[in-house]
Amino acid sequence: MKIVLVGIQGAGKSTQGNLLSEKLKVPYLSSGHIFRQMAQEKTPTGRWLKETINAGALVPDDMTLKVVLEYLQKPEYKDGYILDGFPRTAAQADVFNGGVDKVIFLDVSDKEALWRISGRHDNREDETLTAIRKRIEMFHEWTMPVLGYYEAQKKLIRVDGEQEVVKVFADICKKLKLK
Repeated sequence: MKIVLVGIQGAGKSTQGNLLSEKLKVPYLSSGHIFRQMAQEKTPTGRWLKETINAGALVPDDMTLKVVLEYLQKPEYKDGYILDGFPRTAAQADVFNGGVDKVIFLDVSDKEALWRISGRHDNREDETLTAIRKRIEMFHEWTMPVLGYYEAQKKLIRVDGEQEVVKVFADICKKLKLK
């Protein structure tokens, strides 16, 4: 099964992605993790990605598509995957058409997301308040239309992401008809 997780930063995508990965026995892949890894490389692309990510900006569609679609060609993803952070725009969703069976939207308010992120202990370089606020704004502007795209295809599953982790996971499993 090919599943995409969508939600504002702090919605719990990586938590639920890892739980689903374990349950479905398919790999979990985060586009953010890929970009953060690349941003550590001492290459022009790595430096550019680091500046872009730390500013809270979105990586442009062409670069995102190139990187993610290339990653998904790896043999470990042929039987399915849980994908977090992609597609983030309607243009990406359109190009990625057919690359997903279900899209799970973890619905969390901006206030809840900010509260969760502020309580994290890993303090990533790209999690300054300014960068987080910018990403939240961009989520509403760019990613919310992706939900409409997948809703029209009857692939969208909405889940209340403000519940306890186990309840969110139980709701996802129920809506995916997993035992």
